[in-house]
This record gives sequence, structure tokens and C-alpha cells, in this order.
Amino acid sequence: MISDPLFYCLAIPVVILVGMSKGGFGGGFGTLAVPLLALMIDPRLAAAILLPILCSMDAVSLWSFRGTWDKLNLKILLPGALLGTVAGALTFEVTNANWIRLIIGVLSIYFVAHYLWGKRFLEQLQERSPNKIAGSIWGSIAGYVSYIAHAGGPPVAIYLLPQHLSKSVLAGTTILFFAIINFIKLIPYVWLGQISGESFYTSLVLLPLAPLGVMLGVYLHHRVSDKVFYWLSYGFLLLAGIKLTYEGTMGLIH
Repeated sequence: MISDPLFYCLAIPVVILVGMSKGGFGGGFGTLAVPLLALMIDPRLAAAILLPILCSMDAVSLWSFRGTWDKLNLKILLPGALLGTVAGALTFEVTNANWIRLIIGVLSIYFVAHYLWGKRFLEQLQERSPNKIAGSIWGSIAGYVSYIAHAGGPPVAIYLLPQHLSKSVLAGTTILFFAIINFIKLIPYVWLGQISGESFYTSLVLLPLAPLGVMLGVYLHHRVSDKVFYWLSYGFLLLAGIKLTYEGTMGLIH
């Protein structure tokens, strides 16, 4: 178990913020978790510590948003996501996570910039419908980067946000999608030894914070308007993109 007090000074607010994201408020928080913890520990250890906590958060979130998910989008996203997860498990040891962070970060920034351009010059982006090709591509990317660094949020957001779903359906769909992926990820994480005694006991210490963060997120979700919710979602996606781009670039330079 990690015993450094400075680590917990960082990890405690990070876990609460991730819980808020799992509770349907500020989806970008989840993407920021591993990069933030990686400021103090190996990112692979950070990912291993977070996974059991994420699974416990998913269980609470699923109950809070039960029945609000979009089944069609899940059917489109999940097959590709499962393939991406398998690919992530098979290539984890040889994958340069910094390239993944950089690519997803740049894509996230581009997507937010495209949205703002549309708001400024086209009044609003044209609403899109579920698309099998786009959903399969973004689902595969989400599954892959979710396995590598729990950073699958931006690819899913890039696919779902243009559909202008209600905030509860958007949150519920995202929550169920990642609940399925995270519980599946437990199998290779344990099988390949990525979850160690050190990571597991550290997860247990932080675990009581999980429901607190989720319930805080649920509380804010039901008290923020759809317009504000979407602006916050794009804002957190931009922050996540900047953070991932910076981390990926710095990692490649060094």
C-alpha cells in the first residue's frame, strides 16, 4: 500500500471528482484521473489503483441512472469497445501510452473547437443520429484507451454529444457503457498481474470516497439545466484534451 501522505492529498480530491463524473456531472473528470495521479506515481500503477474504485462507482451510478440509457447507441458502441479492450490488453506492455494520450487529446480539442465554431458562425451544429460506422470506430478507440489509461471518455463524448441527447440519457448511456467495459477490464488486469497487492490495498483505502463522489455528482446533475450541463461537458472535454495533449507531448519529449 502506498504510504506517502502527499499522494493521498492528491488522490482524495481526484477520487471524489471522478465519482462526481460517474454521478453524471462533468464527464471530463474521469479522463483527468490517471494523468493527475501520474504526477506522483507510475501511470500504470495509477490505472490499477483506480480500476476497482471505478467499478464500485459504476455500481452506485447504475442504480442512480437505471433505465435512462439509449439502447441503440449502446448496441452500436459496445462491440467495437470490446474489441478495443481486448487489443489494449494484448498490446499493453508494448504500447506507448503517450502517443495514445496525445492523439485523444488533440481529437478532443478539435471537437470542442469545431463545436464552438459552429455555435459562433452556424448558430448550432446540426443534430446527428446514431451511426454504426462512427459508433464502431469511436467505441473501439474508447475501449482501447480506456484499457490503457481509463481515458475513454473523450471518444465516447465525441460520438454522443452531437446527438443532443437529454442530459440524463447522455449520462446514463455513458455510465452503462463504461460499467460494462470496466468490469470486463478487471479480468485481464488481474490475469496479467496489473493489479498488485500494493495497488489493491491502496484502492481499499480510497474506496469509501467512491459513493460520496457519485452521490455528489447525482445531486448536481439533477440541479443543473441541460444547457449548462452541455457547456460543462464540453468544457471538461476541453480540459481533458489539453491535459492529455500536454502529458502525451511531455512524455514523448522525455
